[in-house]
Amino acid sequence: MSSPTPDDRARQVRRVDPQRRDRIIDACLDVIAAHAVAGTSHRKVAAAADVPLGSMTYHFDGMEGLLQAAFARFADSVADQFDRRLAAAADRAEAELAVATLITTDVFRTQRDVVLTHELYTLAARDPEFRRLTEQWMARSRAALERHFDPVTARVLDALIEGLTIHRALDRTSYADGEVLAGVRRVTRG
Repeated sequence: MSSPTPDDRARQVRRVDPQRRDRIIDACLDVIAAHAVAGTSHRKVAAAADVPLGSMTYHFDGMEGLLQAAFARFADSVADQFDRRLAAAADRAEAELAVATLITTDVFRTQRDVVLTHELYTLAARDPEFRRLTEQWMARSRAALERHFDPVTARVLDALIEGLTIHRALDRTSYADGEVLAGVRRVTRG
């Protein structure tokens, strides 16, 4: 019987890693937050995920496929927060407070969230595939809002949430929490 060769030993040591694809997606979001989409590469993502470079092409059809998976995960996480927040509201007044809390606390909790959102918006402005992703995200947000508000109000609230969260993230003289709730009530109560 012959001794195993180095190649045989390498094959035997091959690691089973069922979470590898998820780690790559999470690492991609981190790399985008740090370097923007333009500075994101398979090599940087593989290093951040601590996976072999070959894993990138095994799990994704190129960079666009990876970016779509990463941004879909990000959009789903934000939409899930909308769902949870609005599902917990028992009545319209609680729903108004939930919307204000989304603006003041949940959306753009970190600078990372700000960067990821704007990177996705930039891609969506140029690429129909990413525009579809943002449209699905908006549809989920509006569906959550429509638990408590009519479709027209839900659409306006969705735009208010987007606008106020951007202002709160980028403007040094941001709206106070009470002003946000007052603005939400102006929209919902006419």
